[in-house]
Amino acid sequence: MESKNRVLIVGSGGREHAFAWKISQSQKVEKIFVAPGNAGTEGEIKTTNIDISPSDIDSLIRFSKNENINLVVVGPEDPLVNGITDQFNIEGINCFGPSAEAAKLEGSKGYSKMFMQKYGIPTADYSTFDNVVEAKDYAKDKTYPLVIKADGLAAGKGVVIVENYASASKNIDEFLDQKKFGEAGNTIVIEEFLTGQEVSFIVMVNGEEILPLATSQDHKTIGEGDKGLNTGGMGAYSPVPFVNEKLNEKILDSVIKPTVKGLLSEGIHFRGFLYAGLMIDENLEAKVLEYNCRFGDPETQPIMMRMESDLYDLIDSSFKGSLDKFPIEWSSKVALGVMMSSRGYPGEYETGFEISGLDNLNNDILKVFHSGTKKEKNKIMTNGGRVLCVSALGQNIQESRDLAYSAVSKVNWKGCYFRKDIGFRVIR
Repeated sequence: MESKNRVLIVGSGGREHAFAWKISQSQKVEKIFVAPGNAGTEGEIKTTNIDISPSDIDSLIRFSKNENINLVVVGPEDPLVNGITDQFNIEGINCFGPSAEAAKLEGSKGYSKMFMQKYGIPTADYSTFDNVVEAKDYAKDKTYPLVIKADGLAAGKGVVIVENYASASKNIDEFLDQKKFGEAGNTIVIEEFLTGQEVSFIVMVNGEEILPLATSQDHKTIGEGDKGLNTGGMGAYSPVPFVNEKLNEKILDSVIKPTVKGLLSEGIHFRGFLYAGLMIDENLEAKVLEYNCRFGDPETQPIMMRMESDLYDLIDSSFKGSLDKFPIEWSSKVALGVMMSSRGYPGEYETGFEISGLDNLNNDILKVFHSGTKKEKNKIMTNGGRVLCVSALGQNIQESRDLAYSAVSKVNWKGCYFRKDIGFRVIR
């Protein structure tokens, strides 16, 4: 009787494709729906796309009742911030993802900085502004570079690093006056620029229970050598070799546990993925760059490739109060994913180009996860800024990188772009 579980995954990106692929391997699951999904999710066993937007929570609930869904997994941040979990909870359907109140840690940069300050969680010095004149006054006598962030959600793009006052002033105008990021930029956070290596530290949380997942490192900028505009992420690998047991414990003690305790002190029960984007300096001290209240994309893709446990079981354990005791298993191999994007991303780009070379690429150590794709008349077309994440498992990072790039070289469409240096910081 065990295999009668029915799962709804909300979202259309590479993270959701990786979840669908992983959950479809569970003996306990008979059917998966992805709303709205993409051309990749459509091709997975047991999996069907449904044409409902992640923002249409009422339709998602109606669908879940009609289809006897017993687990909902939410991928993207917008529906979480808009209270999708709260609404499913009212209907008595298990929805894995934090409440709207808990998701404010990601939904508002200003709130998350205030939260970190209140609970002694290490982060960059900052100030928050909704006034152009005050923001510029503050930026005048600061040490550069500085970081300017939109307070609200901007799909990973609302962050700029400015090298001097002229650039700061221009960006302050763009954020606050010209509404470059719409409502998300009504308030901005200006903070000190931290140096070191970024690490994505993702844990699963249920109230007080914490289960750390594999470490990973994302490559946020569009250009090689970590140059250029910020994106949603251009590639990632897992695990991160310099995060040893000692540093792992240190991060749990200085960042994760105080965050979870702080949430409980605020009367907030957090159930879901909690992602701390960290900067690790040369003394191996960690500071929080940002919180996400969901799995990162493209970190999900390499991490799912390394996970040997049943993802359905793992998520289900968070509803049974046994999450922190879950015997999670990881492959000792290294996984690396290369994001292939549309030319022009993260700025303006065109979609609707046919993708060639996807046949016969998937096997035990290689998987092409779809992000922005759709199927039209049996052809797979581009349908987003980030299009595919080509992910491979190897004995070490060099091997997984070679495998991934060898597959990338076979795939093509008009205006396809990718970074050629994913993993460069550890390969150096």
